[in-house]
Amino acid sequence: MEKIEKQKCPFCLKDTLTLTEDEQDIPYFGKIFIFSMNCSNCHYQKSDIESAEMKDPSRHTFEMETKKDLNVRVVKSSTATVKVPTLKMSMEPGPASEGFVTNIEGLLQRFKRIIEDERDNTDEDDVRKAAKNLLKKLWKAELGEQKIKIVIEDPAGNSAIISEKTKVEKIKAK
Repeated sequence: MEKIEKQKCPFCLKDTLTLTEDEQDIPYFGKIFIFSMNCSNCHYQKSDIESAEMKDPSRHTFEMETKKDLNVRVVKSSTATVKVPTLKMSMEPGPASEGFVTNIEGLLQRFKRIIEDERDNTDEDDVRKAAKNLLKKLWKAELGEQKIKIVIEDPAGNSAIISEKTKVEKIKAK
């Protein structure tokens, strides 16, 4: 792992930013580079993932059917859109989008945190009720009692759901 410390943070402008680059080999996906920036002063952080080899724009569709599927590996770059059509939820790419390596359980936990924040920070009863219903569905999915479909579309081809059950399609770059 390569690490460069005491860089200028783009937000607080202090020399407290650490840049890291790590190389990993993900089985059935290949070599990836993980880049991250972390500021010890203002706690700004950003990370991304790039495949070492050029890949075509792709869509990965995975149907989670059992509790065992929570262990399926997920690689998501900052250019990817993650959708859970069953629950009408998505993570869109953009300036705040992060790249990460996790599993289906970790991906669902990210959605769960977003929904919990929305539930806890709203004054609207209908928003709170909708959030509670989504959290209940996520909980059932984590128990393996509700099937959910997960779709990752990446115009850069740097993302994947690594399972023999995953349907992979080439898509046109936007």
